[in-house]
Amino acid sequence: MKKDFQKNDFFNNDNNKWKGTLLSLNATIEDVLKNLNKTGLRISLIINEKQEFQGTVTDGDIRKALVEGVDQKTSIQKIINRNAFIVSPEIKPEIVLQLMIKNKVQQIPVVNEVKKISGLYLWDEVISQKKITNTMVIMAGGKGTRLGKYTKNCPKPLLPVNGKPMLEQIIDRAKLQGFERFIISINYLGQMIEDYFGNGEKWNVKIDYIKEDQPLGTAGSLSLLSPKPEHPFIVSNCDIVTDINYGELLDFHYDHKAVATMAVRMHEWKNPYGVVVTKGIDIIDFEEKPIIRSNINAGVYVLEPSVIDDIEKDKNFDMPNLFEKLKKKNQKTIVYPVHEPWLDVGRPEDYYKVK
Repeated sequence: MKKDFQKNDFFNNDNNKWKGTLLSLNATIEDVLKNLNKTGLRISLIINEKQEFQGTVTDGDIRKALVEGVDQKTSIQKIINRNAFIVSPEIKPEIVLQLMIKNKVQQIPVVNEVKKISGLYLWDEVISQKKITNTMVIMAGGKGTRLGKYTKNCPKPLLPVNGKPMLEQIIDRAKLQGFERFIISINYLGQMIEDYFGNGEKWNVKIDYIKEDQPLGTAGSLSLLSPKPEHPFIVSNCDIVTDINYGELLDFHYDHKAVATMAVRMHEWKNPYGVVVTKGIDIIDFEEKPIIRSNINAGVYVLEPSVIDDIEKDKNFDMPNLFEKLKKKNQKTIVYPVHEPWLDVGRPEDYYKVK
């Protein structure tokens, strides 16, 4: 990912944001997830009963645990970083910036000689991100038939959420993170979408369009990209409302040298009945209303330009089919666990929730 950075005029190390990140050693992974989503700072600072700093649990630590299938009720003792990078209050902010760059860390707690926390340096506050040259492609061609009356005369991407169309919410969030180049794939009532967004000038971004003559699925229209993107690109469904950081998703893709990355969300389903585990006619065990956990497709992806060659033109082709095809060719496909708030607005009840 190509980025340009500039230094802020000062380091905001005197605010009290960091106090919201404090958690005790008795916390669970679930507690950290709630804390990360509440503060948005991508780190929890762990303290003991004497308010002494014990270590950190970062956004990356949580994603690794989720990938490994660690239960959310598990104590943070298994994932806490007790050797976290810290600085003393006397260290100059300019040195902190150098340490962040050299050690590739985005948060550094400020801890004094008696292990008490007095601040937290955040990469986003000491560096302002200016531009991301990677393209975001948004799939907005579906009919949204499950939404019934809502999409009879309005394409789903233009349904309002908090006073703005869902598609505009996605573009606004991506723009805040540095994205400036968007391609929208349209079909059903596509002219309404094009009339609303135009070339993106109103939002100070550049918007182009892929026009499907027929519905091509969640990946098929990518075969119509011309020219191909020069760098890995984001693909998002138009009906995904989430707080995901698209820049971090790109970084994750780069770091793992994958050809395709799929954002996934942990879904829990509680069986309303007690389960009897059997072997033949013998009873082996009983499970009282067990919880089944599985990763579901979150509808956001990063793809290398080369994968476009694996999509046949003018044919309906969905994203899972693309990942399956790549996997059969022994291409590296990976998942990016999403713990941020997320909702797929596919049904009327979902739309009611998100509104």
